[in-house]
Amino acid sequence: MKKFIEITAPPARWKLAAIVLSGVLLGFAILTIYFSKAWSYLSEDPKTCVNCHIMAPQYASWAHSAHREVATCNDCHVPHDNIFNKYYFKAMDGLRHATIFTLRNEPQVIRIRAAGREAVQQNCIRCHLELIKDEKLLTQTEYFHHFRTDRSCVHCHRETPHGRVNSLSSAPYTRVPIEQSPIPEWIQKATK
Repeated sequence: MKKFIEITAPPARWKLAAIVLSGVLLGFAILTIYFSKAWSYLSEDPKTCVNCHIMAPQYASWAHSAHREVATCNDCHVPHDNIFNKYYFKAMDGLRHATIFTLRNEPQVIRIRAAGREAVQQNCIRCHLELIKDEKLLTQTEYFHHFRTDRSCVHCHRETPHGRVNSLSSAPYTRVPIEQSPIPEWIQKATK
């Protein structure tokens, strides 16, 4: 005769513990999404970039530039070759930024990474293609044409549109749009 192993359901106390633990984890996830304003990262709104206070100088310098009329942060810093690449890039870059900010590991001086530099270069070309191919400018000198084709745009235009922003301490009184507290009013009243 063959022996059969009988599988029994876990005791009721384990079910209750699993339900409570699942509820706590779900609640923590909802609070994390709420306080981090996670849904805002799907938008094109530049105010999203100042959810993290260390981006205040970059936001303020952009807000005072000529680019504010025609381009948002995503127009310059995110690839636009296809929608999947755009949101993949936003997700990877956003997770990196969130991790750095959560671990309080922000650098004093923010520097763009290689993938970001490539996206910015492609977007400069995408928006300014007519200027780059302008025949009147191409015939000025061969020297000038050499710089337009062999160098990155930010090599010469590094202060566009952010100006001379080096760090948060270089612009301590930067004003950015600050929304109300993310804590609901009923919780604020209950804790007073």
